Amino acid sequence: MSIKVDLEKCTGCGFCVNYCPFDAISMRSRQEDSLPASRFRRYAKIEDSCNLCGACIDSCPLHAISMERAEKKERVPLKDYKDLWVFAEQREGKIEEVSYELLGKGRELADKRGCSLVAVLLGDDISSEAEKLIHAGADKVFFIEDPLLANFTDEPYTQALSWLIEEEKPEIILMGATTIGRAFASRVAAKIWTGLTADCTELDIDTERGLLLQTRPAFGGNIMATILTEHNRPQMATVRYKVFKPLKSDPSRKGEVIEKKYPGKLSSRTSILEIIKDTTQEINLSEADIIVAGGRGLGKPENFKLVEELAQALGGAVGASRAAVDADWIPYAHQVGQTGRTVAPKLYIALGISGAIQHQVGMRSAGTIIAINKDPHAPIFNIANYGIVGDVFEVVPALIRELKK
Repeated sequence: MSIKVDLEKCTGCGFCVNYCPFDAISMRSRQEDSLPASRFRRYAKIEDSCNLCGACIDSCPLHAISMERAEKKERVPLKDYKDLWVFAEQREGKIEEVSYELLGKGRELADKRGCSLVAVLLGDDISSEAEKLIHAGADKVFFIEDPLLANFTDEPYTQALSWLIEEEKPEIILMGATTIGRAFASRVAAKIWTGLTADCTELDIDTERGLLLQTRPAFGGNIMATILTEHNRPQMATVRYKVFKPLKSDPSRKGEVIEKKYPGKLSSRTSILEIIKDTTQEINLSEADIIVAGGRGLGKPENFKLVEELAQALGGAVGASRAAVDADWIPYAHQVGQTGRTVAPKLYIALGISGAIQHQVGMRSAGTIIAINKDPHAPIFNIANYGIVGDVFEVVPALIRELKK
């Protein structure tokens, strides 16, 4: 879609400039821009920062602004779509754990649907990783290799996956709700004219209609919504990390590994100059068995040293609530919750975290939850296995001393 200005109607009155909430319209000189002569010297130009909100369309008194919609592609009959795909995310040539989790759930769903389970791998010099996906439950692996796919950038990944979908026509596509999955799943869905359900926490198959039941938290996690894609294919969903369990790798499993060649040349308007890894914690938060998390109850950023000290004593990772991250006390990489990481450690210790539903969504699958908070009515106590009502600055130092003994 795009916003267009009819130059024959536009008088350069400037109404649209005043109404644009994103400063995405400027008044330009027709003569300086070499436009055809007109009795009106100025005209409205839509800048690249336009987000298609449409406010300018309603504000124009001369109806000189309109929105042009891209022509929708002709639909392929739904019966022509088959198989369940899992996007196998890789970083630095190694498959991410979330891909194996999706293959575990995908195997269950594919068997229930009576179709093949296919893994899709994009990268450069990654063919050696394909067999691991077969061992993890896939019947078939499609892989595309290209230097532009070595590290994730939106455009080449979207081009490659969209083309492969149109070529092979899968019925269902599952992707991890990671920074990569969230960045380009929506781009792919828009490009191929289908729906997308983000951040699913449960998946199932409606055996009568053959539809994917996509369940996710809604209204801040207060209800669970099950969403269907009835009229378009493929049915697409991103799934949160640590929700499903991977199958045990079976080296004896056999399957097809097929290289696909993208027609033409992949392109990107951006390039990666350098990858800077998060070195603020030694243990990956999503894979940690023990997590100690701090919240707004710590009072100030300096007090996160207490969280780090307890985590170090237990051999665990440091987490945080959104309130602590929003206050710039700790980097976003540590955030646990609906808009952060989903974790499922064996032990989760919450220090000064009230436990809003958005935070609970990200950590309630922990094996054991211990909450320390001076507010006895804090919601975190409703899901905690053990709760200590007290001052974290008194309880935690005592706990660290005992652990060090």
